[in-house]
Amino acid sequence: MEGMVFGGWSSLVRTLTVGIMAYVVLVVFLRISGKRTLSKLNAFDLVVTVALGSTLATVLLNKSVPLSDGILAFALLIGLQLIVTWLSVRVRWLRQIVTGEPLLLLYRGEFIPASLRHARVTEDEVRSAVRASAILSLEEVEAVVLETDGSLSVVRRGPDGGRLSLEGVRGYGPASIIGQSRLQ
Repeated sequence: MEGMVFGGWSSLVRTLTVGIMAYVVLVVFLRISGKRTLSKLNAFDLVVTVALGSTLATVLLNKSVPLSDGILAFALLIGLQLIVTWLSVRVRWLRQIVTGEPLLLLYRGEFIPASLRHARVTEDEVRSAVRASAILSLEEVEAVVLETDGSLSVVRRGPDGGRLSLEGVRGYGPASIIGQSRLQ
């Protein structure tokens, strides 16, 4: 019972010492790697962030894992993330695998049922995003897009019809919209 509550002073000193050193190393690595490493732009970035936290916890609490192994694990995770993001900026098919594509859920006030089912998003969630954008009517909305980070973007109707901001969104374009409305 005693070991479960208090593992001894050496255990506390180890946790304190390794914790401070691991924290400093992780902060230095993150500063070197840039802001993208901790951004939650998409599922891939979130996985890296969670993995870094898990690695830090393992190094802190597992006495059988030396600090040097933890430092190598931090470097490996951040290095792989840098390589994948560098490549995804340059290779379109890799970017689509890593980040996915934004998806059109509502266009010119009309829901796109096939997209909603595919994304597992309800009409109520889309309406909520429209209300959060201080728009009273769906007819005032050019489009609602499910972004690669899981957020919903609402594009208000305007003189250009939202065309500039909707480029690259899966399901946008006259042929796509007509085809999706036939799926209903």
